[in-house]
Formats: sequence, C-alpha cells, structure tokens
Amino acid sequence: MRVDHSPESMDPGSFYRLLTAVIVPRPIAWVSTLTADGRTANLAPHSFFTVASTDPPVVQFTSVGRKDSLRNVEATGEFVVNFAPEPLFEQINATATDFPADEGEFDAVGIEQEPSLRVRPPRVAASPVVLECTLHATLGLGNSTVVFGRVVHAAVSDTVLVDGRPDIGLLRPLARLGGNEWGTVGEIHELARIPHRDWSPDRMRSHAD
Repeated sequence: MRVDHSPESMDPGSFYRLLTAVIVPRPIAWVSTLTADGRTANLAPHSFFTVASTDPPVVQFTSVGRKDSLRNVEATGEFVVNFAPEPLFEQINATATDFPADEGEFDAVGIEQEPSLRVRPPRVAASPVVLECTLHATLGLGNSTVVFGRVVHAAVSDTVLVDGRPDIGLLRPLARLGGNEWGTVGEIHELARIPHRDWSPDRMRSHAD
C-alpha cells in the first residue's frame, strides 16, 4: 500500500521536506562568490546541484529563494564550485548559517582561501577539486532560481588522483539527505553497462549474481 501526497493539498514546506527526503543522495555544490564591490567573499552549500551539459561543460545549482550566492552571481557573473569532502563536514555545515551579506563565511568560519585562476571569487584551499565558472544563464522557477555556470577551469589535487583519475575513495564526497541528515559514500559497487550486441536476460542475471 502507498500513501498518496498531492502538492495541491499540502503546504509547500511539507512537500519540500518530502522531496528532499526521497531525492537522495544529493551532491553538494559548495559555492564561493564575491559581492559586487569585490570586498566580501561568500561561501555556501547548495544541495540542488548537477551537471547540465558536457560540451560545453556547464554545471547547475538551484537557489531556493534569493540567497547571497545568487545575488552575487547575478552581479558579477562568476562563481566557484568547491568539492565538499567528508573531512570538511563541520565547516561546510557552518557556512549554511544565515550570515549577513556583508559578513563573509571564509572569515567567519575560519576557512582558508586561495586565488582562482580564471575568475575573481576565491577557492577553498582545502577542497580537493574546484570548478571555476562564468554565468551562462539563470532560470526562474517558482520560488527558486536555477543557475547555469560554464566551467572555464577545473583544478584537482594530486592527492585524490589514481592513474590520473579522481578516485572516489580518496575524494570522500558528502551528500545531503532528508532533514538534517548527511551521507557519505559507503560501500561502492562497480557494474559495466551491457552492450546491445551482448544483451540477454541471462547476461543481466549473471551481473546480479
């Protein structure tokens, strides 16, 4: 038996909590931006985040409401997505605090920054992967704005590379779950796709065994 939920008959907050409890795990875009005057560096986690395009490379994150990250991106046209690893769990959570727009999270939380190569917002020095982005477009949807950023530069720490490729066991990504829950990678499974020329129900079952 299923329990039915209708957005039309529920308040938006309740349906939001349902969505975020079942659309899991969600990767985290730890977004750094600069205020329009360039004086304050903002840093905030956004868990509605994914790849939008591979050629050209475009990533997207969603701002629910008009948050500092969104306002800064609109004003400057630039941002950095800093990878959110498990060892920085408490710092990442702390940057979700609703600091005033003129109080930068780097300084407030005590996070070391480093200069970016292609954009003005700084990078998180301890983050193993950074994606420097320029604004491609924004899309307003209800109470939210989707931000599309073209990746103009990527930098990966050699400490998380194995044979030249980022290794999931070394990256140790964090993910958001429902409520105040966070997730880590846990057990990893490898399963190659089956080419059509090799397809058969028995082949599928053999992969499952």
